[in-house]
Amino acid sequence: MTLPQHLPSPLRELSPDRPVIIAGPTASGKSGLALAIARAQGGTVINADALQVFDGWRLLTARPSEADLHAAPHALYGHVPFDGSYSVGHWLRDVTPFLTGPSRPIVVGGTGLYLTALTEGLAEIPATPPGVRAEADALSLDELRLGLDPATAEKIDLANRARVQRAWEVLRSTGEGLAIWQDRTPSPLLPFGAAVAVVLDAPPEWLSPRIEQRFDLMLAHGALEEARAMLPNWDPGHLSSKAIGAPELIAHLQGAIDLATARDRAIIASRQYAKRQRTWFRSRMKSWIWHPASA
Repeated sequence: MTLPQHLPSPLRELSPDRPVIIAGPTASGKSGLALAIARAQGGTVINADALQVFDGWRLLTARPSEADLHAAPHALYGHVPFDGSYSVGHWLRDVTPFLTGPSRPIVVGGTGLYLTALTEGLAEIPATPPGVRAEADALSLDELRLGLDPATAEKIDLANRARVQRAWEVLRSTGEGLAIWQDRTPSPLLPFGAAVAVVLDAPPEWLSPRIEQRFDLMLAHGALEEARAMLPNWDPGHLSSKAIGAPELIAHLQGAIDLATARDRAIIASRQYAKRQRTWFRSRMKSWIWHPASA
């Protein structure tokens, strides 16, 4: 089997032993591209999506089908219990054996933090104590900003509460600013230059109809039944419960909204998520190979 001819030239000329990293927003076709490369040249498709690691939401997180799993080796899909905890640090430890094994890694996913941690390294910052987290939750964004050290304040998006709060928590709990911890970042597991790294560029006008069509297919293939099976164990505090469509379908099953409303809200959430992904890619992956997803 040969590689698809619509690929960007670095992939068309790809050596079968060269690692590949494919990033892209939800529904952009990145998993299909990874599978095509694996089938044509060999390799293991390795998940870099923070929700596809969990068991329990196979359809809603668009994990590979049984046919895909039989077509090529896959790793790190659904290996974490639905009620488990997981972080980028866990993922880096889990992915390490696949980067040096006999099978060429083809890393694919939409979680930008996983991919930048893989190619740039990850600062090993201690976990935030619950008391510090509670203290930060009670502060306004302006109060959190005022509590940052100048070096960190210059490096982060001060309009993003999650990032500002994380920086505040690091300083409060460790006594050192996030910028200092980042300066101690260890060497990456798979340096950027050691792999062919591609971002699928999916503009909203092309991607939005695909998101809608994909969610309708999920419903047709049993997503509501999947949600019904998860209902007895539903806990919005589980990380896996962030699967787009899960809160909406659960709300429908609990009688809070009708199915049409659940569908519409899930599609809107998917589009908003894709927008956040594109923002991350544009900010952190400027030097990657950018290729139109529609090609």
